[in-house]
Amino acid sequence: MLDPLTFLLEKVLLFARLSAFHSISSGDDARTASRCEGSKLRRGDLLEVPRTLFIHFGIYLGDNKVAHLMPDIMPLITNDKSQIQKTVTNKRLLLGVLAKNATIRVDTVEDFAYGSPVLLNAMDDALKTPPLPNEEVARRAEKLVGAIAYSLLWSNCEHFATYCRYGAASSFQTEKFCESLKSVIRDQRSIFLSALVGVMSIIYLGIAPSTTLPTILVPFLLWMAG
Repeated sequence: MLDPLTFLLEKVLLFARLSAFHSISSGDDARTASRCEGSKLRRGDLLEVPRTLFIHFGIYLGDNKVAHLMPDIMPLITNDKSQIQKTVTNKRLLLGVLAKNATIRVDTVEDFAYGSPVLLNAMDDALKTPPLPNEEVARRAEKLVGAIAYSLLWSNCEHFATYCRYGAASSFQTEKFCESLKSVIRDQRSIFLSALVGVMSIIYLGIAPSTTLPTILVPFLLWMAG
């Protein structure tokens, strides 16, 4: 059951991430120019990396360490700290999203980057908001390290990083994700496709409340919302 849910969530996040990354990054030379090396980092800097499904954010703490919020299923499965502290894979992350479980953890810059280039303080120009003093930023991040409830839309890695650096949580990715969902809902083809999927499920699985009700309700709700 979890594998199909993981696959579906991966596709939704990938679609939203592509939209968000294009909107925030396209044509912005300042962001490209802010790719950094470890020697340029200062304690309290905001780091971001394009990962497989999203843009990931963290706060640099010094000594090659980054505090970042990561959805993770592993703390719900085991108390073995050595297993939990291993680099979070995409599957662990997606299952953590489904379980709404996350931790604000401290990893090396290399584990945080996950093989991607690191952008340094690129959000400063995007938000047009003066950042807090770097030491205060780092201390805010350190105070929040530990387990935390996760919400894809209201409490993600970008909310954590912007709260630490600017004093108020916000997320471009959440805004773009919501806009993408709105465009899907407004597209009348979504009603037809959802009805078609429902009919196919009835044909394949038979008539039952679990197949018939979604077949009726989902297209109706999409039609009303549109």
